[in-house]
Amino acid sequence: MASGGLHTNPFLAALPAYNSGMNIEVAKAATGRSQFARLASNENPHGCSPSVLDALNPEGYEPWRYNDPAAAVLRERLAAHLAVPLDRVVVGNGSEELIAAATRAFVMPGDTFLTVLPSFGRHEIEAIAVGARLSKVAMTADLRFPLDALEAALDEAPAILMLASPWNPVGIALCADELQRLINAVRPGTLFVLDEAYIEFADPSGPDGVEMLRNSGVDHVVLRTFSKAYGLAGLRVGYGVCSDPEFARLMTGAKTPFDVNSAAQVAAIAALADQPWMRATVATIVAERKRVAVGLRALGLRVAPSQGNFVFFDCGGESSRFALALLHEGVIVKDWREAGYTTFIRATVGSAHDNDQLLAAVATVLAERA
Repeated sequence: MASGGLHTNPFLAALPAYNSGMNIEVAKAATGRSQFARLASNENPHGCSPSVLDALNPEGYEPWRYNDPAAAVLRERLAAHLAVPLDRVVVGNGSEELIAAATRAFVMPGDTFLTVLPSFGRHEIEAIAVGARLSKVAMTADLRFPLDALEAALDEAPAILMLASPWNPVGIALCADELQRLINAVRPGTLFVLDEAYIEFADPSGPDGVEMLRNSGVDHVVLRTFSKAYGLAGLRVGYGVCSDPEFARLMTGAKTPFDVNSAAQVAAIAALADQPWMRATVATIVAERKRVAVGLRALGLRVAPSQGNFVFFDCGGESSRFALALLHEGVIVKDWREAGYTTFIRATVGSAHDNDQLLAAVATVLAERA
């Protein structure tokens, strides 16, 4: 009970803080530096398509008018792009809102919410917020998906299996056989939520969750975003493809009606139309990802194989101290704070210059620690 006699929601009171990465102004104040390689939040170092900036002009939208709560045009373009029925597409204020909406729509207090460890923070937070029993299966010793353990946990028919592929923060992605194993293991009564926020960066020979789940007979939602490959992180646009139109309706009801603002809708429509720009920037990031991973391994660090726009590596000590030391070298990364993984750091693949700065900074900090 709060002061004044008000009752508080005990589930919300128990929420862990979300590690959102360091704000640039905080970094400047902490170090006195003015320039940083900003590699904590998995943003696109190339920005966004020029067509997005062209669309965001005074004639592109009217900020004094309410946006379309149904995001009809954007949803139509997405349905056509993905070759799925319109009534199965839902959009949200970033895929984070859709994670929350799916959890609110399909999980009751006491239900089991199954995910992996380490995990994207919002997966855990949204489960706790609705009073779910959180079940987290740790990755294998060789930094892979714990498929055997997940199959065993699915035998208990949790309300939701929430799984990211490529996996944030680890970076690995399910191959087709692995995804099929999980699809086969899902029991009636479980909603499979496949978070594909980083799918554009994955090996193109790998599985497409929308395609593989389309005729699987499994209740599912596949989540994606415009924040990463399309460079719209600040505008917040995510979308989901549901196996049933009723799921899309329920998730829409679990959100606020004007959640995706008009500028975000205009920008997402323009970004989706410029596939060549997206593919070109992704190709550059993928090439840099390989170079960064090779460079970190050459420094003696253990690096998870990544198919995202980031790398996850074991710094060999307390990650918060290592990240602070990197900060003073002008590099902002995200130290991982989940129990059992507090020696790991996730670093975004940035521009070639920023990546050079990361590798040099890591080498400096390792040398000072030796």
